[in-house]
Amino acid sequence: MKVSGPAFRSWHELLLATVLVFFMVAAALLEPRFASVPVQFELASHSFEILLLAVPATFIIIAGGIDLSIGATMALVAVTLGAAFERGAPTAAAIVFALLVGAAAGGLNALVIVAARVHPLVVTLASMSAYRGLAEGLSRGRSVSTFPEWFSWLGQGSVAQIPVAGLLAATTFVAGAVTLARGTFGRRVRAIGSGETAARYTGVAVDRITSLLYVASGIAAALAAILFVARRNTAKADIAWGIELDVITAVMLGGASVRGGTGSLTGTLLGVALLHELREFVSWRWQNDELILILTGALLIGAMLLRRRTR
Repeated sequence: MKVSGPAFRSWHELLLATVLVFFMVAAALLEPRFASVPVQFELASHSFEILLLAVPATFIIIAGGIDLSIGATMALVAVTLGAAFERGAPTAAAIVFALLVGAAAGGLNALVIVAARVHPLVVTLASMSAYRGLAEGLSRGRSVSTFPEWFSWLGQGSVAQIPVAGLLAATTFVAGAVTLARGTFGRRVRAIGSGETAARYTGVAVDRITSLLYVASGIAAALAAILFVARRNTAKADIAWGIELDVITAVMLGGASVRGGTGSLTGTLLGVALLHELREFVSWRWQNDELILILTGALLIGAMLLRRRTR
């Protein structure tokens, strides 16, 4: 079956939605309590950070790039956030500082990618190691749990019974979806992914847009780290191990092509939801972390094979 362009996206999103529905029906039959509204509402908090990270990751992959450093950036931000609180920084100042650290981490990736013309895979693989090592060195293996009570509201509080983290993730998703689907910026991102050289000849500011995407990814990682620390009330250097695999899997599962040029945030949202439900169900029924890793890898391979067969 050969499908491409918008037709592929519509077909792929319909398939994902169908698989998600069937999976939830099967989960409800096997574990009725798992599929109940209160439990699903409680478990949803585990997916907010993934969705936050997946929005800029979708743009980056559509543009033909990749960011493997988001988990390490989260760790670095968490450590610096904890250090700021330990030194008596006001909550607002500590949060702004954390966001700046994330933006700087993304900006450094962008600088090497754009100025040195090094492939994003190599750059972000190197920064993944460097940022994680820097976080470990700064923290010296210590964790920080001395956060003010107000700060925990970001990760555990709600507005009109909707979690604050959920509102931030939803706002980021909607803004990203509108920009990608209807904005000039979204069309330029797709043009870069379809052919960078051709995009340059047509006047697209490839370097500026690429830089913005990686800085946005760093800011999203910082925001995800802030929410994670606020929810767990702990900042340490070993948070978010392997989260980049979950994010990339969700984006690829949503129909984005590793070659760039195609993808949608609707597909990414469905990919995040399916991956989240699968992981939570395995953890709920079998409590087997190894099985979760195996299934995540299988989903990523399956998504790439499906993309190859239908492009």
